[in-house]
Amino acid sequence: MTKVTIWNEYLHERRNEAVRHIYPQGIHGAIAQGLQGLGDFKVRTATLEEPEHGLSQAVLDDTEVLLWWGHLAHDQVSEAVVERVQLRVLSGMGLIVLHSGHYARVFKRLMGTFCSLKWREAGERERLWNLRPDHPILQGIPEYFELPQEEMYSERFDIPEPEELLMISWFQGGEVFRSACTWRRGHGRVFYFRPGHETFPTYHHPHILRILANACVWARQRVNLDVTQAPNQAPLEPL
Repeated sequence: MTKVTIWNEYLHERRNEAVRHIYPQGIHGAIAQGLQGLGDFKVRTATLEEPEHGLSQAVLDDTEVLLWWGHLAHDQVSEAVVERVQLRVLSGMGLIVLHSGHYARVFKRLMGTFCSLKWREAGERERLWNLRPDHPILQGIPEYFELPQEEMYSERFDIPEPEELLMISWFQGGEVFRSACTWRRGHGRVFYFRPGHETFPTYHHPHILRILANACVWARQRVNLDVTQAPNQAPLEPL
């Protein structure tokens, strides 16, 4: 069983009736429900306005994969929580960053770049191309699929060179974007996945949910090592 925590600001859904109509239980709730039946997951959710943003040390210690959706309130996430999540990733926890989470402070810190990009909100068609059908994250995903409406992101995406580039998006307006990328940071695995603008039902799409389920299995924690210590090591052999 993979222990998954889905973090969401949960602001759009409470402020915007159109978003609330699409995600009545929040984006986090839609993803949690969508993962049911797609794997052996124990899922909890957390949101910005909970104490410690729902990400106490105890919660993170019991999390093997953390999914992160943010947009309006990146600067409201406390430094203590950012450092806590970063340390858990470096120690082995997986992190899946969704859509506008590219500007999340913890993602920028792990990437070491601004993670900036170009965007346009015009409800245009997005075609996602599967570059790595052999990869565990893209198992069961066709050569390409389309989302009828999405927010456009385009290059240049200011990220480190992905260790694995899994998907490229093409948009109706002509732009392209690196939409599914992986990295390893310390002992943890990081996956960035672009689709998921709040005013469109992206997290109800079966291919999107399948990719997220596959990514949870791929990114799950495999070790839990204390990376903060630098002990004086006794020799293994006589000196």
